[in-house]
Amino acid sequence: CVIGCNRATYEAEDGKKGKFMCQAASFYDSWASKYYGKVTETPFYAVKLCDDYGVCTKSLSMLIIWLNACFKAGILTEKDTGIPLSKLGSLEYIQILLKTLSFREGFGNILAQGTARAAETLGQKAQELVPPRLFRTGDSSEYGPRLYTHTALLWATEPARVAQGALHEIGLLFFRWLDWLKKAEVSQPGDERAGLSTDELRKIIMKFWGSEEAADFSTYDGKALAAKKIQDREYAKESLILCDALWPVYGLDYVQDNGGGPTLESKVISAILGKNMNEEDLCLLGERIFNLQRAIFLREGHKGKDDDIIPEFYFSVPLKSEAHNPDCLVPGKNGEVISRKGQVVDREKFEQMKEEYYRLRGWDVKTGIPTREKMTALGL
Repeated sequence: CVIGCNRATYEAEDGKKGKFMCQAASFYDSWASKYYGKVTETPFYAVKLCDDYGVCTKSLSMLIIWLNACFKAGILTEKDTGIPLSKLGSLEYIQILLKTLSFREGFGNILAQGTARAAETLGQKAQELVPPRLFRTGDSSEYGPRLYTHTALLWATEPARVAQGALHEIGLLFFRWLDWLKKAEVSQPGDERAGLSTDELRKIIMKFWGSEEAADFSTYDGKALAAKKIQDREYAKESLILCDALWPVYGLDYVQDNGGGPTLESKVISAILGKNMNEEDLCLLGERIFNLQRAIFLREGHKGKDDDIIPEFYFSVPLKSEAHNPDCLVPGKNGEVISRKGQVVDREKFEQMKEEYYRLRGWDVKTGIPTREKMTALGL
């Protein structure tokens, strides 16, 4: 891997091979280690089973946490569920859970609705045991909007899955900036530059996300346009099967001001296809895909604006810390470094930002549904 991440193909003792990397490689690891008392290949087989059934390991992690809590509280039994709940961490547990869930066998029909809806089915006590930061996608929150205001729309408008790639377009960029901040505190004259300076970060954000306001995290201005641009680029990027950790190439050490190249993806696809495409052409492909996905969601029961929501705690519980950014540092007005500790999402401004986003997308502002004119213009 060009950036040295832990992407790997693993071969088990029985000769079975498969992807074994990132969050998926660890989702069942701690439970398996606790159950067996040693390192085994069970986590690998758990990942392969999830791949075979087409189940998201991040969503399944939250479901397992909730199931275990309900079992310990006496709300669920092995007889109720048909799942060996006392054997969490074993290969048998994950095999039966995935089969029951995927084929909607018995209690699996309830689990297939996702953790939040399954808990609603079982009543108040079961709902109280749902992990507090659970999205309707069944995943815990990362890169939350109390810290990164742009992500409110990235979470709200992705009703079926975690928008990990789009979230990374913000989070991974900030990791480099945070690295610069830490080293800047202890650096001496003549030290080599590391990470992205605040000025460099702001220039990249303005170039890729469309406005100076997008680089100011003390305001909600410019965030709707930034979210749209991030999503359109991300959907095009994923269609090209480009590495999420490397693309878009926001910063290049050998370029003036450490600036990135927003036209690189379109140049790559032009070279491969022999068909000239510019940045606008590429982002238009992403926009078409995103709108088509939206239409499919609406057909399947998504309620548009009413379902474009974020969890209630974002509006009421002040931010204490964030795993990747414990001091909650972001650039504010004119690049001043500020902390968003103690902040919540402003409900009124969130709704205003959402309506601005709909206008930029060419959707009906009252409903959040793409208009016929927009779909026709996109050739859909």
